[in-house]
Parts: sequence; C-alpha cells; structure tokens
Amino acid sequence: MTIQDLTGDYAITGSNQDESGEMTYKGVLSLTLDTNNRIVAHWLINNSQKQKGHGFFKDNILVINFSYKGDDHKTYKGVVVYKCITKDVLEGFWSEKHGNPLYLGTENCLRIKTSEQLN
Repeated sequence: MTIQDLTGDYAITGSNQDESGEMTYKGVLSLTLDTNNRIVAHWLINNSQKQKGHGFFKDNILVINFSYKGDDHKTYKGVVVYKCITKDVLEGFWSEKHGNPLYLGTENCLRIKTSEQLN
C-alpha cells in the first residue's frame, strides 16, 4: 500500500477520550496529499466541528497531528494513529493534549465509494 492509495473520503465513527468507550460521533475524513507527499487531513465531525491535520505514512501506519477550535474558542491539539487494514478501511486511536490521560479515543474509517460512472 502507498500513501497515494489513501487519498479520498472516509465515513468515520468514533469514541471520545473518556471511560465510556461508546461510539459518540460520526463524520467524514478527507485525505489529500501536499507537494511533499505528506497527508493533509480534514474532518467534519457531527456536521459541525471542523478539524485539520498533517501527517505521514509508513509500514501501513498513518500518523496525523490534528487541531481544532473548541466551542470555548480555544485551540485543541492531538495525534491520531491509524492502522491501514486496506486502502478502504482504517482503524485508529487518538489522544488530545488536554484530554483524560487514562483513556484513548478511537476512530474507524470506511472509504466512501462514489456511484458516479465515467463516460
């Protein structure tokens, strides 16, 4: 698998960095490449929260440093690590700098297939 194989849009489900472990959010993750072949990530969580990040890929592991503005207008930062099961399925875990250090969040990604047909 190459980094180019990972570009595209993914439907995501995830759990927050707390003890519940329940899937508490859904959204879309869009992965593109910059001019240095590094990953550029954009998340849209629950149709409202936008997050962005940059990362790198090696040995079927994708690591992305991310940030977003919270409802309190503060910037939050963290890191997510995805195991790339296939180019269409990513399984990840994440942690924020000011999150509960006893827990990790989780995130599962499934590529969104397009139904468009090329002529």
